[in-house]
Amino acid sequence: MRISARQRQARLATRHRLAVKAATPEEAAASVVALHGSDPATVFLSAGARLAAPGPEPVERALYADRTLVRMHGMRRTVFVVPAELVPVVHHSSNLAVARRERASMLKAFAAGGWDEAGFKDVEASVLRILAEVGEATTQELSALEPRLREQVRVAVGKPYEGVVSVGSRLLPLMAMDGLLVRCGRSSGTWISARHQWSLARELPDLAVPDAQAELVRRWLAAFGPGTEADIKWWTGWTLREVRQALAATGAVQVALDEGAGYVLPGDVEEVPEPEPRAALLPGLDPTPMGWQARDWYLPPAYRAQLFDRAGNVGPTVWWDGRVVGGWAQRADGEVVWRLLADVGAGATAAIEAEAAGLAAWLGGVTVTPRFRTPLERELSAL
Repeated sequence: MRISARQRQARLATRHRLAVKAATPEEAAASVVALHGSDPATVFLSAGARLAAPGPEPVERALYADRTLVRMHGMRRTVFVVPAELVPVVHHSSNLAVARRERASMLKAFAAGGWDEAGFKDVEASVLRILAEVGEATTQELSALEPRLREQVRVAVGKPYEGVVSVGSRLLPLMAMDGLLVRCGRSSGTWISARHQWSLARELPDLAVPDAQAELVRRWLAAFGPGTEADIKWWTGWTLREVRQALAATGAVQVALDEGAGYVLPGDVEEVPEPEPRAALLPGLDPTPMGWQARDWYLPPAYRAQLFDRAGNVGPTVWWDGRVVGGWAQRADGEVVWRLLADVGAGATAAIEAEAAGLAAWLGGVTVTPRFRTPLERELSAL
């Protein structure tokens, strides 16, 4: 069975809620497995692009009141916002391995400051006791109650990235990776603020690593399939052996793609109906453009220099009918500006104009600057 690039675009537009909008933030997040959370604003903008009634309020409610969405480290040591029911899967499939590597790195980096495993464990136990008493606290509040979190150590001495790092800046995220803490709320500022509170994590059910990895790949194939082994390996950060074992466990079916062999879930080989063309303005680091390693079928190579930074982070993109056709930005006064990189016709241009106006309306004057800035975003924002 061969699946064309056009069929893949139709699947993307429908399944990622670009053509048919979601009713809730939880549904929007699940449509792409999880939302990227490295940049706090991305979570709200990615959800908003997929919601029938966009705005920060439903996302804040899901994150901080209902806690049906959870911010956590996951695949590739990246921060994601994950549907609550998927947290154990991400934790056991990816996070524990990331935590082991992170702990080894921290011990090596802090050894020059006299820190060892026993010292870190003692501070961890203290943090857990404090949070059991106070419930929720920011990093600053925890550091006032446990002063060892404020201790600073010079790391990577003699290297270009030499610097001074506090114990808390490394230990608290590591405790979250280990499933001990959770980022539970925004402590101050607006919805684009990066400041958050910590609380004790709920106990997670045990899952065997192969079972968790198979479930995560099943979810990825349902949202992003068809995709190649290389796509899944890049997205998960796993070894090729782990990817192949997970694919086998899902019963994935091999199909032919322009770039070679791809995989879909059993029963997902038939052509899907093409949705009505629709425009979307996706933020930097959105999970759709960051979902595959091979992107030529939805993002022409000629656009990459303008839409990606040097580290491979995507900036804000304009979509039409399941493919990238341009980029967008905000000026200092909050105006949403955009530029097409392809000729899409008058009807599509009008639809993109309306989508930009809708985005500006729900932003309500809030200006968002992407954490990772790209050439076209910088150029447009300066106009």
